Amino acid sequence: MGSYKSSVFILVLHLLEGALSNSLIQLNNNGYEGIVIAIDPNVPEDEALIQQIKDMVTEASPYLFEATEKRFYFKSVSILIPENWKTKPDYVKPKLETYKNADVLVEPNQPGNDEPYTEQVGKCGERGEKIHFTPDFLAGKKLDQYGPQGRVFVHEWAHLQWGVFDEYNKDEKFYLSKGKPQAVRCSKDITGEHTALKCQGGSCFEGKCKFNKLTGLYNKECEFIPHKQQTVKTSIMFAQSIDSVVGFCTKKNHNKEAPNMQNQKCNLQSTWEVISNSEDFKKTTPMTTNPPNPTFSLLQIGQRVVCLVLDKSGSMVNGDRLNRMNQAGKLFLLQTVEDRTWVGLVTFDSRAQVQSELRQITSSTDRDALSKRLPTIASGGTSICTGLRSAFTVIRKKYPTDGSEIVLLTDGEDNTISGCFNEVKQSGAIIHTVALGPSAAKELEQLAQMTGGLQTYASDQAQNNGLIDAFGALSSGNGAVSQRSIQLESKGSTLKNLQWMNGTVTVDSTVGKDTLFLITWTTQQPQIFLWDPSGTRQNGFVVDTATKMAYLQVPDIAKVGNWKYSLQASSQTVTLTVTSRASSATLPPITVTSRMNKDTGRFPSPMVVYANIRQGNSPILRASVTAVIESANGKTDTLELLDNGAGADATKNDGVYSRYFTAYDTNGRYSVKIWALGGINTAGQRAVPQPNGAMYMPGWIENGKIKLNPPRLENNKTDVQKKQVCFSRTSSGGSFVASNVPKAPIPDLFPPCQITDLKAKLHGYSLINLTWTAPGDDYDHGQASKYIIRISTSILDLRDKFNDSVQVNTTDLIPKEANSEEIFVFEPENIPFENGTDLFIAIKAVDKANLESEISNIAQVSLFIPPAPETPSPDASTVPYPNISINSTIPGIHILKIMWKWLGELQLTLA
Repeated sequence: MGSYKSSVFILVLHLLEGALSNSLIQLNNNGYEGIVIAIDPNVPEDEALIQQIKDMVTEASPYLFEATEKRFYFKSVSILIPENWKTKPDYVKPKLETYKNADVLVEPNQPGNDEPYTEQVGKCGERGEKIHFTPDFLAGKKLDQYGPQGRVFVHEWAHLQWGVFDEYNKDEKFYLSKGKPQAVRCSKDITGEHTALKCQGGSCFEGKCKFNKLTGLYNKECEFIPHKQQTVKTSIMFAQSIDSVVGFCTKKNHNKEAPNMQNQKCNLQSTWEVISNSEDFKKTTPMTTNPPNPTFSLLQIGQRVVCLVLDKSGSMVNGDRLNRMNQAGKLFLLQTVEDRTWVGLVTFDSRAQVQSELRQITSSTDRDALSKRLPTIASGGTSICTGLRSAFTVIRKKYPTDGSEIVLLTDGEDNTISGCFNEVKQSGAIIHTVALGPSAAKELEQLAQMTGGLQTYASDQAQNNGLIDAFGALSSGNGAVSQRSIQLESKGSTLKNLQWMNGTVTVDSTVGKDTLFLITWTTQQPQIFLWDPSGTRQNGFVVDTATKMAYLQVPDIAKVGNWKYSLQASSQTVTLTVTSRASSATLPPITVTSRMNKDTGRFPSPMVVYANIRQGNSPILRASVTAVIESANGKTDTLELLDNGAGADATKNDGVYSRYFTAYDTNGRYSVKIWALGGINTAGQRAVPQPNGAMYMPGWIENGKIKLNPPRLENNKTDVQKKQVCFSRTSSGGSFVASNVPKAPIPDLFPPCQITDLKAKLHGYSLINLTWTAPGDDYDHGQASKYIIRISTSILDLRDKFNDSVQVNTTDLIPKEANSEEIFVFEPENIPFENGTDLFIAIKAVDKANLESEISNIAQVSLFIPPAPETPSPDASTVPYPNISINSTIPGIHILKIMWKWLGELQLTLA
């Protein structure tokens, strides 16, 4: 176990550099250790599944080793087994491994939703979130479609660990190159044939591909079917299912023209170039011997054990901190912590006091008894290590500290805190930290990072409800989602002269069990009115005058609909928090999980805030999502998060909402809070096929004949009832620490963000229509000053010598507000554009400080002039550019030229 503990320390050092990853993976020499594969609690018990996971990793390791030129292999893997599966002598208790920080999730089978995929929310080269598999896939039921499980694991591992993207394109299967259609693939040497597929009732029939005479491309039913026998060795990110494919595309054989995610996201780099630039690659050299087989640890989740370690030092009298801590602690004990959890309570000043040994929560009596042990008097100094050591002692009386949790809250400085870092590492406990106020110990974040805990920060601004949000976020990292406490609302206001705080809270059908309305105040009890959706006023609030709070537990399942509240008070701060649990164990609740891309933000590097909104596996689309980021100064910045596939958002309509944060105002801690409302439910199915997954192979050519695979169960648009779902959620996104922020006035060092969704279409035989999402003045905020559009017949010249390429006249192209849709039509000039010419286009945005964005993704058009038709066609749909959109982005003279050109082409078409 010594190597495990030393490798955890290596992980800590890596985390402290600022990269945020909950993963426990470390690269030890050439072997990956600490990989966690977790079986979802809703997967039916099947011991064979454990062996199938082992077989997949064992098969994957030598494949990875050869694919990376003898550089990497899988050394050790932990398999997390659900608590509700039978216990066995060889199952041990986890340490820091949880479902939340698992690298691979094995989720229940769902028809049409069984494709292996990896969540990726970052840029090229940034680590992904999680790999998703199903039992059917692991059992080998998808071999023909995806290939061997070990090979698929390596494909997904490249997404997860190195941030590369797919080299196929489900939506755009063909593109024009020199006037001829090509299948999107990497490398171009992969051979195959085109066939049109018609699929119905579980089987497919082949036909002849139809050629679109206007575009020069095949119609959408056409598929590229590869030969089963190939000699080509690349690429794993196109089709690892081809037997001969054993490597990644390199700079030499990479298909730069193919319109796929790898080219779009990685600036035309091959997957091997991205992998070669990774930190993993830089710190290793090829091995001279073959690696050993992977080793496996079988870990079974046990009962949750939590010890609260709460500061009661003298400084806790400031800003009503002690009382606010008790309000938040009460919410945690009364509501957040799950039934059957063992909970202990330690308080500390310069010494530690055990307020309660571990007690299992089996009833409201247990919750009340623990709540009564919260501290009432603040005095003394601050010794954090004393509190932690006391918590370890409390836990060890009943259980080993491995996998136990400590919630550490402090507002004080303590320069001796690093003295117990080694004990913390040795304990195997997870430490969640709550930094309260401006002076809390700087080393707190290190405790959370080295143990995989949640780090949060709460200011003294009581109306922001930061302390309650921090404790509300501490539901189990292992329990079934149906058991977790879900925050529906968190709001506060400072009221004067009998002012009212009015509003509604939506209880949707996915929640309603154990619903709790909690009101807090700072001086005297406000007037409290609450009505359920039928208009019935709710009585029965339990009032705790000592802690200045009142709460109402709604019996059974709370009514679905809008609950209306009105609170009235004078000269004090009032807050409202509403929490609930899933209404049923079988209906997944809508959940919001949020985080920042890094633990530390160093000015002028922007931060990115993410909010992932789902119901089970299904993304929730078109929600209204807002992030509120509060600095150590108490200043708040509000961001609307977007799922538009532009700016900070990696993928459109995947249920992950993102935005850049650049509004630094001081060094120190910043807290993050998310509000989410409304949304479109995708009826238990994904709205779009998941990106970043292994390609579903429609069939193979064997011995000159096409052999088709069973069709994918696609989400047919007519089957998916996209219905509006009314819901409200709040979620803590934890905290981050900013550094290097200059004193005001803060200089503008933020350029516009990179344009990542540039698309080009040819209209007629000379007009090019561009669309993209507008960047801002500062990344994706505000308005850029101008665009620079350049074109070239060489894709590499455009990328590498952008400033030397032919510039398009954009004099009258005024950038719109960030995240607006931009449309621009132009005719290429000063460049040969003839039949069969491939033309490449890219954009940079420039802000008022003359800072330029990175070059955009490169869009392509290929001039295809069809043979003259034998008979004239009066059909308007064959006329190039019949519905030209005249808008402010097209100069007036340019419009006349375009219309004149269009009339000439219309004449030719009708001739």
